[in-house]
Amino acid sequence: QVQLVESGGGLVQAGGSLRLSCAASGSIFSINAMGWYRQAPGNERELVARINSGGSTNYADAVKGRFTISRDNAKNTVYLQMNSLKPEDTAVYYCNADIRTHLLRVLNYWGQGTQVTVSS
Repeated sequence: QVQLVESGGGLVQAGGSLRLSCAASGSIFSINAMGWYRQAPGNERELVARINSGGSTNYADAVKGRFTISRDNAKNTVYLQMNSLKPEDTAVYYCNADIRTHLLRVLNYWGQGTQVTVSS
């Protein structure tokens, strides 16, 4: 079994910063891409940022220049540094990863989500 556990969400004023973390644990052989998605009330879940095993990244246009995704492969952890936060960044943020288990199957996993609320 594999688990993704997020932390770091909370309430922050506009212009502030938060850092989200997501640690993968369990029957992990290797981790391919890892990423962050978000879902605001009434909206569909959308990609925020993604990073592959080689460190290449891609970002949603709405967060480019403000958010930075990184990963620590030794800790099976992905981070999302969020700066210059805006009220429209308010959402539940979900960690996502493509993980090759010890059965050598690659499966996609989701974390439970962490709430980020930005007040104006």
